[in-house]
Amino acid sequence: VQLQASGGGLVQPGGSLRLSCAAPKSIFSINAMGWYRQAPGKQRELVAAITTGGITKYADSVKGRFTISRDNAKNTLYLQMNSLKPEDTAVYYCTWGYYSGGYYSADFASWGQGTQVTVSS
Repeated sequence: VQLQASGGGLVQPGGSLRLSCAAPKSIFSINAMGWYRQAPGKQRELVAAITTGGITKYADSVKGRFTISRDNAKNTLYLQMNSLKPEDTAVYYCTWGYYSGGYYSADFASWGQGTQVTVSS
């Protein structure tokens, strides 16, 4: 099941955005969820992940600035992004996948259309 991310846009450095991603209950209720991003000319990287039990994992570059959360009643994943920097500019993707041994990996079937985040003055 491909997931659709939303909430991206253009924001000034230091600003905030909240990304959202709704998933089918059958997927959301049993899987870890994660946000990836890909900037032009760079490899895709994991930004943050969260297990069904609420365990979270963040890339070092976003720790203290980004918060991943999940609303189990709405089957929705969020990424609150604060203190945004120009280097956060990328397409952000919502995924579902697997969390084991402290590592998250997205299921290949979860990749859908991302949402563009541009941080610029």
